[in-house]
Amino acid sequence: MQRFVSKVVNKLDAKGRVSVPALFRQVLAAQQTEGFYCVKAVGHPALNGFGDAFFAEADEKLKAFNPIFSKEYAAQATAIFGQARHLAFDDEGRVRLPDDLIAHAEIQDRVLFVGLDRIFEIWNPETFEPVEAARLERMQRAYEAGEIS
Repeated sequence: MQRFVSKVVNKLDAKGRVSVPALFRQVLAAQQTEGFYCVKAVGHPALNGFGDAFFAEADEKLKAFNPIFSKEYAAQATAIFGQARHLAFDDEGRVRLPDDLIAHAEIQDRVLFVGLDRIFEIWNPETFEPVEAARLERMQRAYEAGEIS
């Protein structure tokens, strides 16, 4: 299984298009996903991107709930399936980020792609810097506390 890894910064053009990193496009192609799905991240001014493999995982988890009577089903299905936008690649490997997603992620002229294994995040690079530092600090504290083996 291929994974989304690394960090790449690309430029957002005047039409709201950005080139998706080649490594990310390869992972999506291996999942037979034309383009990718995108949702607003919860708790951060960022976006979550993923392919069909993550959608299949979410679908499998939701099968444990009754779709008519479960509040949990409705909440999770709305957050993933109800909010997802499919962004198609153009001939140059770019996608057009919708204006509301650009605004949510506070993106201006540069777009940071962050690989997180089965999904990836899309950030304004400046916004991500303190988040990345906090995430790494959290891992350092967990390591020092012996919580990671």
